[in-house]
Amino acid sequence: MKVKTILVSQPEPKTESSPYFDLAEKQKVKVDFRPFIHVEGVDASEVRKQKVDLNNFTAVILTSRHAVDHFFRVAEEMRFTVPDSMKYFCQSEAVAFYLQKYIVYRKRKVYVGVRSFEDLSKVLKKHKSEKYLLPSSDVLKANYKKELDAAKLNWTRGIFFKTVHSDLSDLDDVFYDILVFFSPSGIQSLFANFPDFVQEETKIATFGSTTLKAASDLGLKVDILAPSPETPSMTMALENYIKEENNK
Repeated sequence: MKVKTILVSQPEPKTESSPYFDLAEKQKVKVDFRPFIHVEGVDASEVRKQKVDLNNFTAVILTSRHAVDHFFRVAEEMRFTVPDSMKYFCQSEAVAFYLQKYIVYRKRKVYVGVRSFEDLSKVLKKHKSEKYLLPSSDVLKANYKKELDAAKLNWTRGIFFKTVHSDLSDLDDVFYDILVFFSPSGIQSLFANFPDFVQEETKIATFGSTTLKAASDLGLKVDILAPSPETPSMTMALENYIKEENNK
């Protein structure tokens, strides 16, 4: 089956240099974008019910831009003035850079990991006296808790935002040759919106082992996998697949 259309379950890239646009042009395929999930903030009153008192923490662990936004949103809703002495531990440079939206970067204590949470945990271990707050979504990656507990840190998780399924009802009669997923939540959203979904000739692409497992557990046949040594990115995996199928 020749590939003509692809739906990527993420927001459309804001930069014109996205590899997805290059893929569409080079392979003469239509690539659409639609987030299957989105984030909603948890009210400050709900955070209080979790017995999270912002006065009790000396440091914040920030794993994403969402975590940054919702930490400062909740602080504002609680009328909590974040002290200048607060320390920020960011999982990546991208998160640390985004933090500048809320603080004067050079006047605060900001620590940055390389990329993964494992990298950040090495930094956290050097500051064991801190009282850490981890503002997170309702879905927490298992390795976060594992790393923090193994480091024997004084940390508390606060659910500051939730990942929810987007309404996809307008796609009921729209069909794509390939559906691309990046998280188990995206897979779950597909079936939440379309409980009677039948894969038939539709090809499924997944990124990461947890997304692959979620797809398989729900009976989907995964045709395109990333990352791999040969295709470290999803666009590379898609391109290889399209070249093979469309040149048959």
